[in-house]
Amino acid sequence: MTVEQAAAILRWYGSNARDLPWRRATASPWAVLVSEIMLQQTPVARVLPEYLSWIARWPTPAALAAEPPGEAIRQWGRLGYPRRALRLHETAAILVARHGGTVPADLDALRALPGIGSYTAAAVASFAFGQRHAVLDTNVRRVLARLAAGQPWAGGSSSASVAERRLAESLLPAEPAVAARWSVAVMELGALVCTAASPRCGDCPVARECAWLAAGRPALPAGTAGAAGAAGAAGAAGPAGVAGGAGGLLRARWRPWAGGRKRGGREGRTRGRAGRDASRGAICR
Repeated sequence: MTVEQAAAILRWYGSNARDLPWRRATASPWAVLVSEIMLQQTPVARVLPEYLSWIARWPTPAALAAEPPGEAIRQWGRLGYPRRALRLHETAAILVARHGGTVPADLDALRALPGIGSYTAAAVASFAFGQRHAVLDTNVRRVLARLAAGQPWAGGSSSASVAERRLAESLLPAEPAVAARWSVAVMELGALVCTAASPRCGDCPVARECAWLAAGRPALPAGTAGAAGAAGAAGAAGPAGVAGGAGGLLRARWRPWAGGRKRGGREGRTRGRAGRDASRGAICR
């Protein structure tokens, strides 16, 4: 994408982002991982007090691993899906035994941890370590379907399609730290502005470039399940780059951005958050 378009979203994020503890520069990779697990299928408002209590009690994997699993269940409180607490406890024990008590930065090593799939691994690698990965939660998939593919997105499949992933990867800034901040900025845009039910297009920093808005905000045809998402459906017409597919439409409207010095907001190591694992249920933000 162009420098101006990316910078507009980054500037918007710098002015409108919610102040969440797992996004702060002081948040450790362990804290980011805990937040990602807690946010699976659970709203931020419910997660926040439980997260603060959890991190205060167990600020490191070693602290949690030293306790019996039952304590993790009790501390989990009313977050629901208590199996996540057991997986966090198991993860803490593995981190102590195999990784020196630290969260690994390697994507494959993250995926090997209990209860961590493609989404959570990419989120932790991006937000805790400033790496360049496509982090595709529900909010990002919806924003990109509208912005670049010009189509609505109704959810459906819990896993991102190949076309959606290609689209997201093609939009990532080349510089890893900028890409990480870009990913959380797009998530926030989807959570606060480009919402599923009542998008506030008048507040969107890239409304003028939005293909969905330009098309009159079309809705899905009656009876359409939206199983693979609009970007995935558009991409089904052919490989990325073929006219008519999501990749082809993207390249007609956007140009790759290599990062560089011209960008909005502070470009530092980003502590991000949001989401749910692509292999699990709906995201709650």
